[in-house]
Amino acid sequence: MNASFLVAFATFFATVGVADIAFIFAGLTQNNTARDRFIFATRGVLIATGILLFFGVVGNLILDLFGITLPALRVAGGILLLLIAIDMVFARHSGGTGTTSEEEEEGMTRNDISVFPLAMPLLAGPGAISAVILLTTGANTDFEFWLVLLALVATLFIAWLTLLVAIPIQKLMGRTGLAVLTRVVGILLAALAVQFVFDGVRDSGLLG
Repeated sequence: MNASFLVAFATFFATVGVADIAFIFAGLTQNNTARDRFIFATRGVLIATGILLFFGVVGNLILDLFGITLPALRVAGGILLLLIAIDMVFARHSGGTGTTSEEEEEGMTRNDISVFPLAMPLLAGPGAISAVILLTTGANTDFEFWLVLLALVATLFIAWLTLLVAIPIQKLMGRTGLAVLTRVVGILLAALAVQFVFDGVRDSGLLG
């Protein structure tokens, strides 16, 4: 399988938060019916997919509008992803890949959580948006660009499946199992983030 797809898939898997959305979604929908959870999950994933594909397609226009170079984006995106990875490895909860505690409390009071907090910021959060812009603008060919978008869609499809079985997954894995999986993904994301920083510094010309 193409390396661009694997790198993009691993990055999206971590930044979308596929490894831990089951617990959050199960908590937010514990008083809802199975039909409600299906509707929330489907609508939320579709909205998140639209948001992330939008940033993937217009990423270059956004960079040109603000005068941001690709090396600068790689360094900034790498640093942001590294901070998210550190949170994942040390099991700290922040708003980088999901909801903050305040957002979760507000979500608990809503009848429909598909837009907020599910679509944004739980699925299409700051980390995922940064990652999709970073990876699509860094694609060297049209083929790599479409592979990145394919990896994004595949990740969100898996996220949708995870949401549909959120409560069984919560019971099966438990918090310990989830923590182990999150830490493993965090380590991989940390390595990818450092590589993004290395590539950005190299391409910037700062080192001669």
